[in-house]
This record gives sequence, structure tokens and C-alpha cells, in this order.
Amino acid sequence: MNIFRRIFGKKSKGLPEEIAAGRGKYMPEIKIPVDERFTINFKANGGKFLYCDNLDEIFYSLEQILLENNWDKEKVMVIDDRIKGLFKDYKLNITKKGSEAAYFLLTCENLIADDGSILISSNQIAEKKLTELPLNFVIYATTSQLVENIGEGLRIIKNKNKNKLPTNITTIKHFKNKEDKDFLSYGSSTKNLYLLLLEDL
Repeated sequence: MNIFRRIFGKKSKGLPEEIAAGRGKYMPEIKIPVDERFTINFKANGGKFLYCDNLDEIFYSLEQILLENNWDKEKVMVIDDRIKGLFKDYKLNITKKGSEAAYFLLTCENLIADDGSILISSNQIAEKKLTELPLNFVIYATTSQLVENIGEGLRIIKNKNKNKLPTNITTIKHFKNKEDKDFLSYGSSTKNLYLLLLEDL
């Protein structure tokens, strides 16, 4: 069997050996479900992922993040009123200035499966640049926000905001320390990012 591999090349990358062995070179790729693909790519980008079945698990996970990083007494940047409403029972020390905050608590527009990035706009970050925001992000999102690619995410933004399109649309993709980055991520703003993902489907 090894001699055939050397002559005809290696099996398809990422497929189990028994599946790859029976698949021809020209067969269509096996499509991984959108949620699984997002999780794989998001973790590969260096993101920290917490899957939650209900809001109680979201609140518990946030508490654990704050304790783990000693942020429970620190200032938090919050711009979105929906986040203020959702976490109103927490005695969060809220500020709108990124320079004062230990972390940024926000929502997002969509979660992009193709590259594991997070699509955000002025609805979440106003007109601020990523470099003006805190290094640490805690993002609250739902499974219904998962999309295949950026194009699909942009269409959803356009359909949801027919009267007034949000500005400052961007993606966050790099969640690793600067020393872990490669030349492909040069010039991008790296964030230490936690994703609280609520199952809502």
C-alpha cells in the first residue's frame, strides 16, 4: 500500500484515511458543516470558544472569563445598548473609552465559517478603528449568525439595514499573540478574543 502512495501521491489532506483511500482525485470535496468549519478555523486563528446551551451558561462563562483574567473589578468597554440590557444584572464598570478598559464586551454581525473570522460593523464598534479598541474582546453571538463566507454576511447586513447601512464594516481574524503571527497577518490588528456562542437554532 505504501508503494502506491509514493507513486500516486498522498491522500487528500484532512480526510480520514479510510475515506480518502476510496475517493478518486476528481471527486468533489466532502463539505464540512458550517458550524464545524467555523469552529476549526476560529480555533486555528487562536480564538477561545465557549459553546453555551442557554443564557445561564452564557452568564456563567462570562463570570469564569472575568475571574480567569482578574477583570471582575476592571472597566469594560460597551457601546451596544443590547449588551448593556443583556448583562444589566452584572455590576459592570462600563466605559466608552477603549484606553480605560481592560476588555471590550460586544456582539457581532456574523461568524464567517470559511476563515473563522468575525464580521463587525459600526453597530458594534461605532466609528472606532480596531487599534483604538482594547486588546481583549469578549463577543456574544448566536449559532444563527453563522454564515458560509463574507459575501453572505454582507448580504445579511444589507437586508437587515435597508434604511441605513452600517459603516465601518470589518472582520477580526487574528487572535494570537504578536510573536505567533506569520507574514500573512502583517498589518492586521490582533485581539485576545473569547467567543460566547449561544445555541438558538
